[in-house]
Amino acid sequence: MGAPIQPRFLACGDTAVTVEFGTEIDDEVNALCLAFDEALAAAAIPGVVETLPTYRSVLVHLDPLTIDTAGFEARVLGVLGGLKRSTAQPKRWKVPVVYGGEFGIDLEDVAARHGITANEVIRRHSDRIYRVAMLGFLPGFCYLSGADQSIALPRRTDPRVKTPAGTVSIGGVQALFASVEAPSGWHLLGRTPVRNFMPDRDPVFLVGAGEEVVFEPVDASRWDELDRAAAAGEPVAEEIAA
Repeated sequence: MGAPIQPRFLACGDTAVTVEFGTEIDDEVNALCLAFDEALAAAAIPGVVETLPTYRSVLVHLDPLTIDTAGFEARVLGVLGGLKRSTAQPKRWKVPVVYGGEFGIDLEDVAARHGITANEVIRRHSDRIYRVAMLGFLPGFCYLSGADQSIALPRRTDPRVKTPAGTVSIGGVQALFASVEAPSGWHLLGRTPVRNFMPDRDPVFLVGAGEEVVFEPVDASRWDELDRAAAAGEPVAEEIAA
């Protein structure tokens, strides 16, 4: 993998360490985080309790009675020395979205602020292959890289206290596929019936970090049918060929 990888180790109390690989949103850095997270799991280091990969770092929870931070850092450097990034084609999911109206209450405003039509916003937003950089904030929230910057907007100055589960939105340079009802300062373009997080389903998380998402615009008349299927545990999102 070229030059040795030299992450920063940042203590998070006495039971966790952040292993930081970069300081910006970058697909290469994120791919490194995901590869490291996978390799760390395979290494099965005693004392590693849980890992949480993000855009640019991996938070590692430790059992301090089993391993100290110095010992952990030494083991990490060993893992990084043999790290290989996956060359496998990631899963790609087609996710249905109802855009605009009550499902995407900011669509018209986003269009007006860019001087284009709502249909053009939909076209630009759905004509992308997004990469799931991380799951975060709340269970199953998909933070997506690859957003069309021609429709980007800063986050809202007046965040909403509540936005619906399944919200599909944009904010800054990012795009989002939400999972549960939550507060948000992002711009709501549409909504998907897909439940990316269902604690009683196997798998609990449908779409994972490192996978890909394409959005399929669907008519509002299909919402009830798709929403019922998703509530019953059906994926609704379709795995497609890359």
